Amino acid sequence: MQKSMMMKLGNYKDNDVELCRTTNSRVSTHTAEALLEQHIPFTKNSKKIPFFKRETYQGADTIWVITINPRRYGQARRVIDSMDRTYRERLVLSNY
Repeated sequence: MQKSMMMKLGNYKDNDVELCRTTNSRVSTHTAEALLEQHIPFTKNSKKIPFFKRETYQGADTIWVITINPRRYGQARRVIDSMDRTYRERLVLSNY
């Protein structure tokens, strides 16, 4: 029985799409809190920026990337659209 359950879950493995990214830690935390309030599951990962590419990102050393299930993308975009403008302007939204 566990084997069949594992096979069903295996179909949805690594199916997440990028919702947004930012170099501001406070903005990523605020976005994560807004998604949690609406019970939208997501993952938040950080990527280190190589030293010689930091000029492109205005000196930032980390990019925060939030990914979600494609089925919840529309709901998550509505949550981001309802956020304060100062936070929204610091997010780079994907065009999924």
